[in-house]
Amino acid sequence: MRTQLNAPVNLEHIAALSQGRGEPGWLTDLRKEAAELAGTLEWPKPEKMRIDRWNLAALGVDKRPELANDLAQLPEEIRASLPQDAANLVVQRNSGVCYRNLAEEWKAKGVIFTDLETAAREHGELVKRHLFDVVKADEDRLTALHAALWNGGVFVYVPKNVEVEVPLQAVLYLDDAEAAFAPHILIVADANSRVSYVDRVLASGAGRTASAVHHSVVEIVAGPGALVRFASIHHLPESISDLSIRRAALGNDARIEWVIGDLNNGNTLSVTKSDLKGNGSSSDSKLITVGTGSQNMSITTHAVHYGLSSESEMETRAVMRDSATAILSGVTKIEKGATKANGHQTERVLMLSPKARGDANPILLIDEDDVKADHAASVGRVNEEQIYYLMSRGITREVAERLIIRGFLTPIVSEVPIEAVREELERMIEGKLNA
Repeated sequence: MRTQLNAPVNLEHIAALSQGRGEPGWLTDLRKEAAELAGTLEWPKPEKMRIDRWNLAALGVDKRPELANDLAQLPEEIRASLPQDAANLVVQRNSGVCYRNLAEEWKAKGVIFTDLETAAREHGELVKRHLFDVVKADEDRLTALHAALWNGGVFVYVPKNVEVEVPLQAVLYLDDAEAAFAPHILIVADANSRVSYVDRVLASGAGRTASAVHHSVVEIVAGPGALVRFASIHHLPESISDLSIRRAALGNDARIEWVIGDLNNGNTLSVTKSDLKGNGSSSDSKLITVGTGSQNMSITTHAVHYGLSSESEMETRAVMRDSATAILSGVTKIEKGATKANGHQTERVLMLSPKARGDANPILLIDEDDVKADHAASVGRVNEEQIYYLMSRGITREVAERLIIRGFLTPIVSEVPIEAVREELERMIEGKLNA
């Protein structure tokens, strides 16, 4: 099926897409309402970055792959990017999911791990309850367009008191630059459950050549006492604009741990936010990015405290080369009534080129007295004394710089929960620094 998608989105196209996928009526209605909103709302306005000047019209056409029963049926270039253990894996290729698998032991415990389109048909009431509840479709043009056009995606549900002891993994892959590529990730962790989710967003082949837009939304609902670990690595080429919104809503004593690697070569809008609604809830956000070429990046982390004794930790580290620009913003907001809240944030930028630009913008918004909040920010070049010390031990300047950069990024890279993914992240970083 090849249905042309343009902005503002045509309602007939939306209805045809939804009906062609066999979606329930409530979802078709949601998409159509969002499509109408898209023409009336403005694009997001991140700090010091005009994303409305980017090429955001390349939304693509709907290109759906065949569902594979075996990984051997997938193209070789996709198989090369997959984890060795495919027991708990969802793979999206272009506009739809081409592979999904969940081990029987987790199915027996009531865990659901599948693509979001299938979940909307087979678990409609559960999906309807949470879809576009954490991230609202009417927030801006980006969220409205995404609500109208999302495809494939991932759905995770972990029942009460269930601990998933292995990571659930997804690979979201673009190999056709004409394809619509808009995955939506919805994770629901019921009371006192535990789950780790890891995904990689990649492109290869034809997906590297023409302009395209990847727009994605992540919604995480963590019930009382739940723990969700979320790790994501994005590595898209210069021709693709990456617009990614991630948000978690936390109940009493719930916890979210974010590890994000924004290693794209093109323009990037990355917003990661934790809504600490429950008493005793906590959030730990760690993000890294490496800027090269002339790319523009807006990297924002938020923590909004509503609950008593809630805690947030945010750390972002960026390495900037060539004439790349990165705006790093950290926002800690403590609402009235969130007594005993504690928020800490750090933004650090390491500059490798006089033409590169890196801004660190820590923001504290405090509406309560009995709280703790602090921030730290720095923008600087590689320390010449450290370079000199390493060179005095017989190390070349180039190697010395690489060692310092590795040490700068290691506190976040080391947090990736899967060794193979962590090693892949390190290779991507090296590739960007050596390009």
